[in-house]
Amino acid sequence: MKKLLAMLLACVMVFGLCACSSSSAPAATQAPAAEAPKAEAPAAEAPAADGSKVTINVMSFTDEVPGMIAKYMEAHPDVAAKYDVNTTIIATTDGLYQPALDQALQAGGADAPDIYCAESAFVLKYCQGDAAEFAATYEDLGIDVAAATKAADIAQYTIDIGTRPSDGKLVGLGYQATGGAFIYRRSIAKDVWGSDDPAVVAEKIGAGSGSWDKFFEAAKELKAKGYAIVSGDGDIWHAVENSSPTGWIVDGALNIDPAREAFLDLSKTLMDNGYHHDSVDWQEGWFADMKKDGGVFGFYGPAWLINYTIAPNCGEGDNSSAGDWAVCAPNIGFFWGGTWVLAGKTCVGTEKQQVVADIIKWITLDCDENSLQYAWANGTLNGPGGTKDTVASGTVMAMSNGEMEFLGGQNMFDVFVPANQYANGKNLTQYDETINTAWREAVRAYTAGTMTRDEAISSFKTAVGDKLDIIVK
Repeated sequence: MKKLLAMLLACVMVFGLCACSSSSAPAATQAPAAEAPKAEAPAAEAPAADGSKVTINVMSFTDEVPGMIAKYMEAHPDVAAKYDVNTTIIATTDGLYQPALDQALQAGGADAPDIYCAESAFVLKYCQGDAAEFAATYEDLGIDVAAATKAADIAQYTIDIGTRPSDGKLVGLGYQATGGAFIYRRSIAKDVWGSDDPAVVAEKIGAGSGSWDKFFEAAKELKAKGYAIVSGDGDIWHAVENSSPTGWIVDGALNIDPAREAFLDLSKTLMDNGYHHDSVDWQEGWFADMKKDGGVFGFYGPAWLINYTIAPNCGEGDNSSAGDWAVCAPNIGFFWGGTWVLAGKTCVGTEKQQVVADIIKWITLDCDENSLQYAWANGTLNGPGGTKDTVASGTVMAMSNGEMEFLGGQNMFDVFVPANQYANGKNLTQYDETINTAWREAVRAYTAGTMTRDEAISSFKTAVGDKLDIIVK
């Protein structure tokens, strides 16, 4: 989803709270007007004696979080009377966001970000890596982390990612659940196996096995009927990536875990046997395969892939695949995407601490029927009938209705809630975006026959060594 959002925000926008506009992205811009529980932070100091408002600085790469904060202020006029929100949105397009955020964090002072966002592609840098020192712990904000995460049933992978190793403290949490499932076409399942039941399809692809054996057996059966099991090798990459017990960097050196090296062979098997269409994700061929006549059985992904990618590209009229989809447990647990919300440590001990704590808790942890996440999960952010989404709180999803017409009436939460528990947040590094790009390019060269297996690995190592200051053996 974030890749699409970045495409929609191609320019830099700096504006105050009053200028926040509705987004064409899946932003939580219509949060319910509910009284948010107060975080356990010390009482906020009063605004300046001259009646001027205290400014809260917010920095993000989309208008999702700024939109949430805008609605928080609307729901809390007493807070809005005392605080102004100064919002800076810089798209990730052309790599502009991180340098701007880094500069703002390093400069500190009155203009330092009090609330800022990091997406999965670079979140480790801000929670665990080079820029982690600038984040306030949720505990220092006054939030009872242990009690709140337990009550909200926050998936462990999101906690792992948001925990700073140097002190073991939580500094960031997401508001969206991005655990992955296998998203498939019902009509194709019926044609090949006589049933579109998620339990049947889950068994066919080896759900929970941690193996690709059953998946390739299913691919062979699908091909015999004229179908591709996936559109391109990118459709299995996130499951492969997340299955690795170690990350790309170990002890300062490039590490190619066997689980990730196996992607060379998995991708080659897909190519050599014609089990996919050799599409590239986020390009036209990939989107075309989501239509009724696409001939592709399924895609690996979180709920956002259904709502914001497959649904808009599922075709029109007689060529629409809407309602012909379902989800089942994947053969390998994984997650894909997400945004983490952090607080700048400069706000701790100031008049901003209480309201920053309240806002972050409202976005990431509150889990009652009046909460932001409850409205989002049930599709009521913009009134009844809106898009339902998976949220960070398993508690919220357990008490919500995840039935979707697009999925033939299936309750997607039955699959996505447990999916979050199988995702792994301990094998990421702050350089994953760069290294993943180099790896996938090398794998595609190998499967296309322009490089041997050894040449592809060598090319990958050279690319990483040229781009990053790490040891490459």
